[in-house]
Amino acid sequence: MTAPVVVLLAHPRAGSFNHALAARVVAGLDRAGVPVRFHDLYAEGFDPVLTETEAYTSGTRAEAFLAVEPDPLVRRHREELRTAGGLVAIHPNWWGKPPAILGGWLDRILVPGVAYRLDDAGGAPEPLLSLRRLLVVNTSDTPEERERTLFGDPLDAIWRRCLAPYLGEPEVRRLVLRVVADAGAAQRAAWLDDVEAEALRLFG
Repeated sequence: MTAPVVVLLAHPRAGSFNHALAARVVAGLDRAGVPVRFHDLYAEGFDPVLTETEAYTSGTRAEAFLAVEPDPLVRRHREELRTAGGLVAIHPNWWGKPPAILGGWLDRILVPGVAYRLDDAGGAPEPLLSLRRLLVVNTSDTPEERERTLFGDPLDAIWRRCLAPYLGEPEVRRLVLRVVADAGAAQRAAWLDDVEAEALRLFG
């Protein structure tokens, strides 16, 4: 049986282009017979805020505490990621980072005992997930040359260098669609086709 793919959407406005991208990815994977676990984080009301007592460090004590997470939605997300073979994250580029709700998802889902094991703060993490592929789709309103010259590409560093090692070292593919605010219907349609095709190539 094909391992499920978790698809995350992080955009607050219903009807956004990010929503259209997510719908195409989900529909394409569904037609290909790939099990999908889709989450619109804003629509679900995912709580991204760590409480003081949830802040974790390392060791088995942290794992034991985090294992009794009281929020059923957080528990569901963690369990789905444990059994997933792939992850798709669709979100805008806001200040060189994901929206806060997705940042909070990372904080609450990629925890010790779920994403990795870390016996001590100075040690190397042992990945616990076995994601084979990661597809990140970012929308941006900053021209590529301006972003590269002034800022570099912080989102690529976040997903490829900071997160992928904790996800089981999956193959990482990232698509940046820009400039979305100026794009006409034909360009948006082409982007939808491209993103669906890439999702099918990776997971179908």
